Amino acid sequence: MSVNKTSGRSTRRKNALGRGLGALLEDSSQETQLRESPTKQYSSINEIPLENIEVNPFQPRTHFDREALQELADSIAVQGIIQPITVRLISGDRYQIISGERRVQASKLAGLTHIPAYVRKANDQQMLEMALIENIQRENLNAIEIALSYQRLISECDLRQDQLGDRVGKNRSTVNNYLRLLKLPPDIQAALRDTRLTMGHARALINVDTVEHQLHIFQRAVEDDLSVRQVEALVRELAAPKKTKPVSSSSVVSPELQSIQNQLSSHFGTRVHIKATGKEKGEIKIPYLSTEDLNRILELLQT
Repeated sequence: MSVNKTSGRSTRRKNALGRGLGALLEDSSQETQLRESPTKQYSSINEIPLENIEVNPFQPRTHFDREALQELADSIAVQGIIQPITVRLISGDRYQIISGERRVQASKLAGLTHIPAYVRKANDQQMLEMALIENIQRENLNAIEIALSYQRLISECDLRQDQLGDRVGKNRSTVNNYLRLLKLPPDIQAALRDTRLTMGHARALINVDTVEHQLHIFQRAVEDDLSVRQVEALVRELAAPKKTKPVSSSSVVSPELQSIQNQLSSHFGTRVHIKATGKEKGEIKIPYLSTEDLNRILELLQT
């Protein structure tokens, strides 16, 4: 009877996917023990020269706070490395980071020449999975970095949302909320990345149906330092169905008045309504959400 070895390897890898980071590390360690000499210890802690360590090409974190990095370096200079990093051997005495790039950078700032590390054997697929899950679980990633990591686990590691939720300890709705952030315009994603906007603000903006309206509310939120509740109120106002009334000739807005209405709406940061009540008469309505919002509009009127 013939045995499909490729299928067997695929099945073992998929089973490992369902057991999380620990399983991946355990499986890679077992594969190493089968391939390498029994005297080669890959589960022990090794002191590795920092100059021999390369960055992880699958690193999900794209931004390191310099001040926080310096604080970690100061701590390492006094206390040393408390938690070893994890690396994989790529050739000879060269290693590649699986997890712990922040500790590596801080160690260099602290003047260290060596760093304690666990050495693992891992192929590129395992490397990606371990790096993403390790960072999601242990690092303070911003919302966009988390969303991108989730997306990569789904698209590159062939995981469903429920499988991903199990892997990272989150329910499916939480995973979905992060993934939806990637549908927001680049300007809003950048504000999330730079912590100028919170996850709560972004979740409210996701429910806005057009990019133009999303950016309009986003700009107001940033410029006026609006709370999440204030942004949610703007979104509800935008989505509120308008009462339909019989259209009379006096209530029809001409293209010229429509253009003026749009300019006023942009200037005041709220939807301004112009209504014609006669041949050359009419009224302008400027709604406000709160006393603070009214004061803001009054200031604009005075400028």
